[in-house]
Amino acid sequence: MGKLVRGFIGVCDRISRACGIMAGIMMLAGLALILGEIVVRTLFSKTLYITEEYTGYLMVALTFLGLSYTLKERGHIRMAFLPSVLKGRPRLVVDLYAFAVGLFFCVLVTASTAAFFWDSVVAGSRSMQLSGTYLAVPQFFLPLGMSLMGLQFLAEFCRAALKLAAGETDDQDFEPTSLGR
Repeated sequence: MGKLVRGFIGVCDRISRACGIMAGIMMLAGLALILGEIVVRTLFSKTLYITEEYTGYLMVALTFLGLSYTLKERGHIRMAFLPSVLKGRPRLVVDLYAFAVGLFFCVLVTASTAAFFWDSVVAGSRSMQLSGTYLAVPQFFLPLGMSLMGLQFLAEFCRAALKLAAGETDDQDFEPTSLGR
């Protein structure tokens, strides 16, 4: 059973890493779009018309795709007092509770954003901008990103549960020192 759980954790970590890479690529695409707009406006006194709209879509997509990667890398803002005071088994118990609450939150938000996405699919909603973008495409990243974050919360829960079951302690510093803190 432990081997299966470790495999699940590995798959979730790889998916989160891939999402982090895709978020980075989307950020570069948004940057290229903005730079293209600057060049076209400066040299030709024209506009691309889609820059503001599509950079907005890219920002939403990269934010939601980056959620699971950020969780995996422990990059989200956290309340650090209790985990910094606790060591070993009590810290793992607090982590299990926090991961369970995070998973529950992700399930709720995934359901809400999936309903929002599905309403756009059924209604065939389109952007009011000149592009007339089919809104279900950018809205798809909301439930996708939240469900992947939920999977990463489940993976983190399993990782902590395996440590707890094995009697391992989580004695590493709560805040990584590599960030200069």
